[in-house]
Amino acid sequence: MLRFEDILREVQSYRPGEDLSLLRKAYEFTASQHARQMRLSGEPFISHPLEVVHILAEMKLDPVCLVAGMLHDVIEDTRTTPELVRQDFGAEVARIVEGVTKISRIKFLSPEEQQAENFRKMILAMVDDIRVVLVKLADRLHNMRTLEYLPPDRREHVARETVEIYAPIAHRLGMGKVRGELEDLAFRHLEPAAFEELKGAVESRRKVSDEFLAEVRAQVEAKMKETNVPARVEGRIKRLYSIWQKLRRQQISIEQVYDLLAVRIITDNVKNCYAALGVIHNTWRPVPGRIKDFIAIPRPNLYQSLHTSVIGPHGQPFEVQIRTEEMHRLAEEGIAAHWKYKDGRPLRQQDEERFAWLRHLVEWQQEMRDPGEFLSTLKIDLYPEEVYTFTPMGKVIVLPRDATPVDFAYAIHTEVGHHCVGAKVNGRIVPLKYRLRNGDIVEIVTQANHAPSRDWLGLIKTSRARNKIKHWINVAQRKQALDIGKRLLEKEARKYDITLKKVTDEDYARVSRDYGCTAADDLYAGIGYGKFAARQVLSKLVPSAQLEPAPASRLASSFKRAFGVSSDLAIQVDGHDDLMVYRAKCCNPVRGEEIIGYITRGKGIAVHARHCTNVQNLLYDADRRIDVEWVGPKYGVYPVKLVLVTEDRQGMLADVTSAIAGVHSNIQNIGARTGDNRANIDVTVDIVDLEHLEKIISSLRKIEGVFEVQRVIQS
Repeated sequence: MLRFEDILREVQSYRPGEDLSLLRKAYEFTASQHARQMRLSGEPFISHPLEVVHILAEMKLDPVCLVAGMLHDVIEDTRTTPELVRQDFGAEVARIVEGVTKISRIKFLSPEEQQAENFRKMILAMVDDIRVVLVKLADRLHNMRTLEYLPPDRREHVARETVEIYAPIAHRLGMGKVRGELEDLAFRHLEPAAFEELKGAVESRRKVSDEFLAEVRAQVEAKMKETNVPARVEGRIKRLYSIWQKLRRQQISIEQVYDLLAVRIITDNVKNCYAALGVIHNTWRPVPGRIKDFIAIPRPNLYQSLHTSVIGPHGQPFEVQIRTEEMHRLAEEGIAAHWKYKDGRPLRQQDEERFAWLRHLVEWQQEMRDPGEFLSTLKIDLYPEEVYTFTPMGKVIVLPRDATPVDFAYAIHTEVGHHCVGAKVNGRIVPLKYRLRNGDIVEIVTQANHAPSRDWLGLIKTSRARNKIKHWINVAQRKQALDIGKRLLEKEARKYDITLKKVTDEDYARVSRDYGCTAADDLYAGIGYGKFAARQVLSKLVPSAQLEPAPASRLASSFKRAFGVSSDLAIQVDGHDDLMVYRAKCCNPVRGEEIIGYITRGKGIAVHARHCTNVQNLLYDADRRIDVEWVGPKYGVYPVKLVLVTEDRQGMLADVTSAIAGVHSNIQNIGARTGDNRANIDVTVDIVDLEHLEKIISSLRKIEGVFEVQRVIQS
């Protein structure tokens, strides 16, 4: 078993003079907490955290990360609390340990490809310190090295999770060495027959391959020496999992794998990388189409290298990789960075900006004396538009940032959304306006007879939820309007002793066509919405009846008495001159603004300014939207409230009232509040139209000491 003193010596070799007393304290604490626990391999449990810390030390990570690695299982597998870890080892260590514990508690199902990608994104999005992921990868790597001690079903589950979730994360972090070992270990347990067959095929060529690589290495070293290109030359045989993937993907034999054998040339600078490439191509014939320049255009995980395939001695193809020492270190150990990258798709501008940010990470790391400082200041939130949540069964639901449980419910199923009455997040009841966070486990509480609320439209973030709620309200209100329309028509018929039963389907169809409706139900709904007058419809259904018309003046006065509103004579509904029209109080539109009408039940047509914030929430029902227009000469005045932010000086109110009077406007009301050498002035003015309003605002903005003038629009 690995000894703590061996690890200590390794850490001291790359951090000489560092105080490692906290690491020793963590070791003693972990040993005492896990004292009676054993692994399935029969080893004491303490062997696992020791191996994890050893892996982290090989990555040359800072002491805080090593301490967290030592303690990573104490919250999960002992009675130790996060508070105790924070108290004894500090907030930074506690945060990393809690982050690793949180990831460990996530139950991954065997996901399809898209779900696996969501899991990977979620892990990277849910932590605020990259060291959480590095500790988790080290933990997974040691568990994979001892996977044979698990039962077969559990073994397969962990291996699949590793190859689908953790190996790709290591790849995206540029950690080629960790990724390669994770993939090979998972391959061994997931496809044992294919693994053994491929291993046999590679081993049968091992002697010849090693001799070939030794010959090529000697030739390369000699050629580099001749041309004065400083170089260290290594040889390698491609990893088994990578070979298997290529054989399966390209449907080829192992003899056709050009990069089965590779020589790596490591030199001192970029200029010599290209010089070395020229030497190789002058020595052996390159394979057309196999030259890749990842130095000029790095891979998304910052991997940089020149790749070329050549036909070597005895007609044997092999790959040559050329890079600097720094590039080699990054390729093997990775860099503490991650990003939102869509494989094979063009990057958007904001992704390009993140890409550029990543380019400078190497330089930033070199400028910082303490690598631990670099890691701890590298906070993760490069998936800012998305939040990754779970169902209780472990399925990942991807939602926009600031989404609510209502969005989550509709993402599950429309009926779940419609009947949603509450939600539990991580086992606790939360309000429906709660903003979901990465890693939240969400359980929706439903009730069979519950229906969506219009208020939800102000909470939700997803278009799916918005469309489903609007559709439901549209259907429900149409049904209500249809019932009201039938009752209004029947009431009007009783007033004139007309029996509607005698009206034929042909009559209904004829009148419906006159009103632009496709069926009688559309006609009823129009009456219920207030779009069509019941008496007018009745007169068309029964032309022989002598119905007394209702004068517009009487109609207007009755609406005014009943609802406290009056028809605005300056606005007319397109094609109708007998419908009640009034300006909505939320936006109080003025002549000259673009306007839009919305049929309200019983109050006539509400007219909104097109820019009104309520318009989008209101106009989900196309049947209730109606075209309106300004008519006639300029008529009357409109009260408009303005808010001014000014300096607090003597004579400011006089200047404001004078400016308003100067553009021929009356002041209905004015008030002021002062504080911190500033004043807020509220003034309601009478205006004729939009042009008049703009003149008033322009005049006020010219006053010395006026910082801001805004028209008040209620939400």
